[in-house]
Amino acid sequence: MDVARYRRQITLTGPEAQERLLDSHVAVIGAGGLGSPALLYLAGAGVGRISLIDDDVVDLSNLHRQVIHSTETVGEKKVDSAARAMAALNPDVEVVRIAQRLTWANAMELLADTDVILDGADNFDTRHIASHAAARLGIPHVWGSILGYESQMSVFWAGHGPIYEDLFPAPPAPGVVPSCAQAGVLGPVVGVTGSAMAMEALKVLIGVGEVLVGKLGYFDSLAGTWECVPVVGDPAVTQRVLENDPPLQVQPDVPAVDEIPAGATVIDVREPDEFEQFHIPGAVNVPLSRILAGENVAGPAVVHCAVGGRSAQAIEALAARGVTGLVNLRGGIERWQQTHKNVDLPPSNS
Repeated sequence: MDVARYRRQITLTGPEAQERLLDSHVAVIGAGGLGSPALLYLAGAGVGRISLIDDDVVDLSNLHRQVIHSTETVGEKKVDSAARAMAALNPDVEVVRIAQRLTWANAMELLADTDVILDGADNFDTRHIASHAAARLGIPHVWGSILGYESQMSVFWAGHGPIYEDLFPAPPAPGVVPSCAQAGVLGPVVGVTGSAMAMEALKVLIGVGEVLVGKLGYFDSLAGTWECVPVVGDPAVTQRVLENDPPLQVQPDVPAVDEIPAGATVIDVREPDEFEQFHIPGAVNVPLSRILAGENVAGPAVVHCAVGGRSAQAIEALAARGVTGLVNLRGGIERWQQTHKNVDLPPSNS
């Protein structure tokens, strides 16, 4: 044990607790906003082995909250960028880089020998997969989520309290809950929550304090307050999770393209305030809300939103009315922007 490195921590928790940390294995899902502070604090604390699961790359627009990365690492795999930052902080920690998405096919294998799962995923499907794996493995599932100025977090633990499905029985349809790209997010909100998640993981590993099992922590950054709401688990929910595969949200089966053909009509189904911030040059704004209310658009056209969920809904709704020739832009404007970095996205009044 490197006593000099952990001296202040050992003073508080004792040498036996530090040994437990050094012998522990934590899986962190996502090296984004929540994962960034959590990974740094877990590495700094001396967690012996950290498996980092993320299939994304570093993006400039995310750096304001994904502080484990830097401008120099834009375009690199997040697992590589994060691993270097963790090694710079504490070279004794073993970082297992897993540059792939967590799926039901690989979840049990990737998470099998972990002591805690820290879930910083940004989508409901991955959270449900993590929850199912955690329940079947009997390990705690530290979860957090951000929306605007607010956040939520809890520790789900089958056999000890509620699980994620007690709060969210199944993933919502695509586009129902806005993403950070749609709703916006401030870095400190994510930092506070990710740090609190790391603390919950350390409490589990060290065996101190009262772990946030059976409680939902709600952080209101504008009020500067935390509230804890009791969560009651249903054993029948846990049993269903143990017996069945996760209820993954089925994406609408619509034709999609990776690029916009020259001269194609482009329909942007995001809301007007999103469109006003930036849009693909030449795109026409017809929000999903108007399409679902009955407004039609003519094909052929390429339809897009932020990441592809709402545009798929729009195409499905229009197809049901007999509109043909519509294709979805795979990955939405976020993916398009990644492959057209030199194109200025104009505001609507340009």
